[in-house]
Amino acid sequence: MSSRDLFANFERMRREVDELFGEVFDPHRRRAEFSPAVDVFYVGDPPRAVVHAELAGVDPDEVKVEVRGRELLLVGRRLPPQAKGRLYQQLEIEHGAFRRVIPLGADVDADAATANYRDGILEITLPLRTERPASRSVPIRQAGDDR
Repeated sequence: MSSRDLFANFERMRREVDELFGEVFDPHRRRAEFSPAVDVFYVGDPPRAVVHAELAGVDPDEVKVEVRGRELLLVGRRLPPQAKGRLYQQLEIEHGAFRRVIPLGADVDADAATANYRDGILEITLPLRTERPASRSVPIRQAGDDR
């Protein structure tokens, strides 16, 4: 099993444990940053990976999308609400900087990737690489054969 497989869900598990135990030990604790929820799926014809990132309230101009091999990187920030003249009773919507690395299960063509933002969802489409490694027959020479 590769190290990529072992740590593919580590970030999600860390967040869940932090949320679970953070509330137990300090119910009023607020994290300084948030991590957007994502869905990753694959569709065919043409084959592509699609990533949906939940970024409601985030200015798409403040988001950076980068493909690094088999990883998609999302970096940005959700600004805190303007509090002038407000007296909050409850404030649960997370804000702050985020950096999310999303492992991809296939090689993608980063140059052909597209991203669209609509209704708070950032959709990133990543065409899968369809090129196959070149194959060729390798002749076998026998000892003493000078051909």
